[in-house]
Formats: sequence, C-alpha cells, structure tokens
Amino acid sequence: MAKSLKIWVMAAIAVSAAVAGSIAAYQLRKSVITVQTGSVMREDIRSVVTGSGEIRPKNYTNVLGQGTGMITDIAVREGDYVKKGDVLLRIENVQPGADVEAQKATIDATRAGLAAASANYDSAQATLAQRQADLDKARLDWDREQQLFREQLVSKSEFDASKASYESAVAAFQANKAQVEETAAARDEAKSNVEQAEAQLRHMQDVLRKTTYTAPISGIVSYIAVRVGENVVPGIQNTQGSFLLTISDMSVVTAEVKVDETDITNVHNDLPAEVTIDAIPNKVFTGRVSAVGDLAILRSSGNASMTETTANTQEARDFKVVVTLDSPPPGLRPGLSVTAKVQTAEKENVLSIPIQALAMRSQKDLVNTKSHDGGSVALAASGTSVLQSPNADVQGVFVVRNNRVQFVPVETGISGVTDIEVTSGLQQGDQIVIGSYKALRTLRPDSTIKIDNTSSNSDSSGS
Repeated sequence: MAKSLKIWVMAAIAVSAAVAGSIAAYQLRKSVITVQTGSVMREDIRSVVTGSGEIRPKNYTNVLGQGTGMITDIAVREGDYVKKGDVLLRIENVQPGADVEAQKATIDATRAGLAAASANYDSAQATLAQRQADLDKARLDWDREQQLFREQLVSKSEFDASKASYESAVAAFQANKAQVEETAAARDEAKSNVEQAEAQLRHMQDVLRKTTYTAPISGIVSYIAVRVGENVVPGIQNTQGSFLLTISDMSVVTAEVKVDETDITNVHNDLPAEVTIDAIPNKVFTGRVSAVGDLAILRSSGNASMTETTANTQEARDFKVVVTLDSPPPGLRPGLSVTAKVQTAEKENVLSIPIQALAMRSQKDLVNTKSHDGGSVALAASGTSVLQSPNADVQGVFVVRNNRVQFVPVETGISGVTDIEVTSGLQQGDQIVIGSYKALRTLRPDSTIKIDNTSSNSDSSGS
C-alpha cells in the first residue's frame, strides 16, 4: 500500500512539472512578437509632390457677342483648327447691309455737293483776282486824276468821274471778297458733311462686320456654346455679351493641378515635373513649374478662400500649380485629366529606410521601459538625457540586436514615395523592423522578436 501511494505521488509530481513547463513555454512564446525586418541602405531619393488637375492651354480666348441678331451659320465644329481671321459664325445682316449701302449713296451725294462748293469757291477766287486788278487800275487812274486836277489840267466833271470809278472798283472788290469767304464756308461745310457721312459709314460697316465673327487667334475650337437660330446679345456696361465659343492655342500646353496646402511651401517655379495624362496611358511627359498660386482654393467650392468670408476655417485647402509641358503630344484637348509629380528635392547615395519603419514613442514610455539587464532602454538607445517634457514624442526605429529590439531615435531628411532619408542615428547595414503595422504599433523596447520575412518577400514578388 505504501509503495502504491508513493507511485501515485511521483506521477502527480511529474504531471505537475509537465503542466508547469507547458505553461511556461506558452507564456514564453506568447511574449515573442513576429516582425518583418529590413536593412538600412544607401540609395538616391527624390522628394515628390503630387497634384491632380486638367490640361489647359497657356493662351485661349472666349469669343463673346458683339452685335445683335440671330445666328444664321456656324462655320466651324469643336476640334477644328482655325487660323487667325478665319470665319467662325455669322448672324443675320440684312439691315446692317442695307444701312451701309444707303450711307454709301449719302456719301456720294455729299461728295458731289463738296465738289460744287469747291468749284464755287474757285470761281469766286478768280473773280476776286479780277476785281483786284480792276481796283489797282482804278487807284492809279484816281491818283493821276487828282494830280491833274490840282494842276487844273482836267475839268471837275472828269475828276468826279474818275473818283466814282475808283470807289466802284473798291466796292466790287469788297463784294467779291465777301463772296469768296461765303463760298469757302460753304466748301468747308460740304467737307464736314462728307467727313460726318464717312464716319457714319464706318460705324455702319463696323455693325455689319460684327455680324461675321472671325478667329482672334490661331488654335483649336475647344467649345461651342450656341446653335443656329439662337439670338446673340452684345455686352452692356459691366455685363458680358453672349458666350459663343472658345479657341485654345495648344502650341503651349500646361497642366493646371491642385496641390495640398501642406506641400505647397516646397513648390516653386522651374522645378522639374512628370505629367501623366489619363487619355494617354503608359506615357510620362516632362515639364517644369511655371506658376504657383498665391491664394488657397477651398475643396468644397473650388473658390478662393478669401472670397468666402463665412468659409469653415478647418476646411482643407489646395493651391494651384501650373506645369508647362516641354513637348506636348499632338491631339491634346483642354480639360483632359492629368496627374503631375513635382520633384521638390533630390539627394544621391544617402542612408534611407522605408517610411513605414518610423515609429513614435513618448519619452515617458522609453524611460519607464527597462531592458532585460535592468537598464533604461531610452538611455541605452539614445545616449541622451531625459527630455524636459515626459510626454514629448520621440521619432525612431526599432533596431534588431540579439533577437531583441532596441528603440533608436533618428533624425530624417527628405522623403521619397516609399523611403525616407536618415541623417543620424543609424548606420548602413543596420537591421531594423519594417512591419507589420500591428507589430510596429504594439512593439516595445527590449521586446523579444521572431523574424518572419516570408510574407514581405511574397508581397514584393507578387507586386
């Protein structure tokens, strides 16, 4: 009986030991975190700002209504290329044409009147010259008669007759002089009538000209807003005339995109950019930034923020950036959707890590975390004193050392699409934790890890 009890006790002790070992092993496995790792590398990094928008011509014009009337003919279609001066459309011109013809007849009549007035003036000038000669002769005769009369060589009757002839010549000269002035005034009036009639003709010809619309610039007819039979209304004071069509000069093409306000400070003129056009897949076009907007644009309305005083101050804002394409392909049309990637910075052969490897931990958490040998992880990792604010966040990465991770604070530089420059804290070849997201979020300094890069490798091969 004693021997049997002893066996049962030994068996119970063995089972208890096995259970305890299993529990310990489970707890040990439970504390181990599976992570994905990568190495600190040297590579070239380009910092890129992305914006989406549409194709816009650098030069374009909207043709607006100038005359009044019904559209009788549209000579172009959307997509047609026109040269400056080509006919675009016509509106009814019966009345303006008749007015021009009537005014031309009026001008012919006034010009005939001018010719008659000029002839009268010339005739009066000739008669005045004749009267001047008669007056000169009468003055000589009168002077001679006065001398002879003083010498008593002529009679009183001859003297009086000579005097009367002289006074008659003076009166005739004055009359003809007045006639010259009258005919000159009539001629000037006729000339003014001709000029007035010609001015009225130019006005009527302008009205007639405005019934035929021609292209003010060379380009593509990108939009037609009217149809035959619709009425055109001219602009009045501050009101624009009827919008007819748009002509776009596609010799210089731009991509007008919107860039988030957080990125706009890095964008300036002459930066290189790559533009992709949705209508032309699998092709990248180069260009340079030619303009950066000064006013923020509200995403909800598309209007400048300064024009809406009641706008929500927390609403997201964008800024307009214009990229001029170096060699635009033929057949581009305004309004095509584009995406522009503006290169704001570039560095060669710099230390880099994947952006997702960066983690944020509070200074308080790092100080309170003890390593397996009892030391402070934060102090061991950074070699710096504790920050004044225990709640301050520290940027760093988890470096793998002896199947454990150590949080190392780092300073970063420019960031590319997937990688970011590291300026201090790491060395080339350091093995760091790059995933998973859940692991990076829950990982603590000095945690025991298990490396499993199979999922990351399969993901990269699949992509």
